[in-house]
Amino acid sequence: MACPFGYGSSPMPNAEMMNGKDSRVKFVEPSEDDAQEGVNKVQMGFGATYSEYLQLDKLLSCQQLESEKVGHRVDDEHLFIVIHQAYELWFKQIIFDIDNVRKHLNNAIVDETKTLRIVSGLERTVRILKLLVDQILILETMSPLDFVDFRKYLTPASGFQSLQFRLLENKLGVRNDRRIKYNAQHYKNVFSDKSDLEKLIASEEEPSLLKLVESWLERTPGLKGGENGEEGFWPLYETAVTRFLDDMKREADTETSHEVREQLQQEYFKTKDSFMTILDPKKHEQQILNGVRLLSYDAMKGALMIYFYREMPRFSQPYQILTYLMDIDSLFTKWRYNHVILVQRMLGAKQGTGGSSGYMYLRSTVSDKYKVFLDLFNLSTWLIPRDYIPTLSPRMVKTLSEHTNLSGMSTDSDI
Repeated sequence: MACPFGYGSSPMPNAEMMNGKDSRVKFVEPSEDDAQEGVNKVQMGFGATYSEYLQLDKLLSCQQLESEKVGHRVDDEHLFIVIHQAYELWFKQIIFDIDNVRKHLNNAIVDETKTLRIVSGLERTVRILKLLVDQILILETMSPLDFVDFRKYLTPASGFQSLQFRLLENKLGVRNDRRIKYNAQHYKNVFSDKSDLEKLIASEEEPSLLKLVESWLERTPGLKGGENGEEGFWPLYETAVTRFLDDMKREADTETSHEVREQLQQEYFKTKDSFMTILDPKKHEQQILNGVRLLSYDAMKGALMIYFYREMPRFSQPYQILTYLMDIDSLFTKWRYNHVILVQRMLGAKQGTGGSSGYMYLRSTVSDKYKVFLDLFNLSTWLIPRDYIPTLSPRMVKTLSEHTNLSGMSTDSDI
């Protein structure tokens, strides 16, 4: 059957081709009559129209300018409203996709045939966030003086009151103890609607994407030892790190230049101390208590294993997942930073419309405290050169080369 768009369909013969004078394939432009073939389904009463389906009567009538209500219309207020309404629509889609990703991960055994859906959901989230970062560039077409003209009509409205943004932070895994307080108060204090508060509480209590990813990484196949006393990845990694550090020390000790030797020795001790924080479970737990790390010890092991063996078939999509999670954090950080710069440009040191310190408050939120997947960024600290990466046993290679739907399999083989 021919493709409805013409791809792969046979070309329409012309006179030369019919006479065998030209063997080259030639396409004939459709005639005007061909282009006009079709029916008007609206007139035939088929389903909903474009406007009805999208409920455009509601969507396009909700840009109500407060400045216009008082007889002092400021044109740029229209842009300000449209931009923020667009943000809320995209937040809704991101929440929709993140909820789907969480649903697939929220199982004792994650069906590997579903990991492509997880990858697709995270990729779409990343692409939307890139769009949201760029949307700030459109807001920058508005001058500070234009903003001042209608800003007084916004009070006490503030972006801090965006319910969907707070829900999204909670669903991703931003913890309450890592939040910057808003006017020395809990972030929920700006919400008075009972339904909104119930949604916020539910989003704090349900498993976040961070917690689900942590549980998923803890079950990385090959991480623990197999049958017949076969070593898992971690003992092999510890041995490889020891060899790597020994070679570093040997190189430093044999350096003939005193200044270079001192520099290499300092680098060796610093590198060794850093590796000890990931090799020693007690030191890792202390890092968690200090708020420096968020993932469990076994989850960090699993993530490192995926990094080292990402070319194995079973780890290709998990590696993509980890990459997209970092992209999400990076883009949220970029958005926060761009927002801070925009606010400083528009307001200077003025107080925010919601009552905060404005620029000073927003600047304090551009920090690692709001990076949910901070540990994934720091994994590069404990990577070792390819020559030191341990060789996996034939059984482990076989395990990481075969995909499965995991029905009936133990969690030791699950990811």
